[in-house]
Amino acid sequence: MPFETFVTADTHFGHGSVIRTMSRPFASIEEHDEFLVAAWNATVGVRDEVWHLGDFALGASPERCAAIFRRLRGRKILVKGNHDRKRVLDLPWHSQHLFATPKLQGQRWVFSHYPMRAWPGAWRGVRHCFGHTHGLLPDTSRSCDVGVDRWSYRPASLDEIRERMDATPAVPEELALGAELDDGED
Repeated sequence: MPFETFVTADTHFGHGSVIRTMSRPFASIEEHDEFLVAAWNATVGVRDEVWHLGDFALGASPERCAAIFRRLRGRKILVKGNHDRKRVLDLPWHSQHLFATPKLQGQRWVFSHYPMRAWPGAWRGVRHCFGHTHGLLPDTSRSCDVGVDRWSYRPASLDEIRERMDATPAVPEELALGAELDDGED
């Protein structure tokens, strides 16, 4: 069976105050982390690929980060977030990026931790996924927050992300203004 590609962000494993600050419905960080691991593994198969767009963990020891990482299914790729430090960067990610532009399922994507108002190829149909805002920034027809706060605390498939974007009437500012940025792509 061919693998599927998923995208997620802002899991914040081990970060006790994320429960309060983001109103996550968990009594403790242990309950939070267990729920997120179970939701991930119920969604992702062992042969699937998961792009994590940053803020994997905060406040967890290197040992706890490694233990959680080992339990998560799939081939994991990191796009570094503002809270990803040595304990996260030292995990055995398939690869690590500050910004990524993969071509997946015949479509170019821009993956970054931070949302962008314009990105390379936006005028040509390139779609953008981001985290960082914990669902507080509205999606557009080409840009989507893939953080766990927006996706029932689990990774989202590219098909689900496309479906959400396609159902969102708002267009990115770059397209709304009708002005293409010179991004050097043909």
